[in-house]
Amino acid sequence: MNDLWTNRWNDRYSANEFAYGEQPNNYLKEQLEKLPVGTILFPAEGEGRNAVFAATLGWAVSAFDISTEGKKKALQLAAKNNITIDYEVGSLEELQYTHEQFDAIALIYAHFPAAIKSSLHKALDKYLRKGGIIIFEAFSKNHLAYQAKNENIGGPKDIESLFSTDEIRSDFANYEIIELVEKEIELNEGLYHNGKGSVIRFVGRKK
Repeated sequence: MNDLWTNRWNDRYSANEFAYGEQPNNYLKEQLEKLPVGTILFPAEGEGRNAVFAATLGWAVSAFDISTEGKKKALQLAAKNNITIDYEVGSLEELQYTHEQFDAIALIYAHFPAAIKSSLHKALDKYLRKGGIIIFEAFSKNHLAYQAKNENIGGPKDIESLFSTDEIRSDFANYEIIELVEKEIELNEGLYHNGKGSVIRFVGRKK
C-alpha cells in the first residue's frame, strides 16, 4: 500500500471526531446478531466502530488497517466500551493470521485500491474456516450517480474501486450465497456517510 494511500487515511482519522461515527454499521449489526459468537476478522477497520460492537457481543475480534491513527481511535473506543480487540497495522500479507482462524470475516466499506481488491478478497478466504461467514457492505458502481447529487454520501470516486454483484460472485465463487443484493439505502454514519447511496450487500457461507 503506497504512502499516499496511508497518509490519506491517517489524515482522516487524526481528527478528534470519529469519521464514520462510533455506532456499528446497521447491516453488520443485523447480521452479527443472527450468528453464534466466535472469532471474527475486520479488514480495513479504520476507527474500530464495527470491531468494538462485535466485541461487546462476545466475539473474539481481530482487526487490521494501514492507518496508525485508525488504530489509536479504535483502541480508545474499545477502552470506552470496556472491551479488548486485537488490532494490527499493516497489509494482509504482512500479518500473522493462521489458516482457518476465523468463524466470520466482515468487510464493511473496505474499499481497497482497485488493482488489489479482488485478489485481497480471494486471499482472505484461507483465513476463514469451512462453513464460516462473510458479511459485506460497500458502495456499488451505481453509487457515482448518488455522489453527483450529494457529495456528503462519501465513497470512492472512481468506478473501478466500486463493486458489482457479478464481481462479488466471482471473488467469492466458493460460497453459498445467503444474500446478494444491490440496494439504495440511507446512511447516517459520522461525518462522511450521510444521505442516500447505492450499496452491495452480501452474506456468504464458505463451502
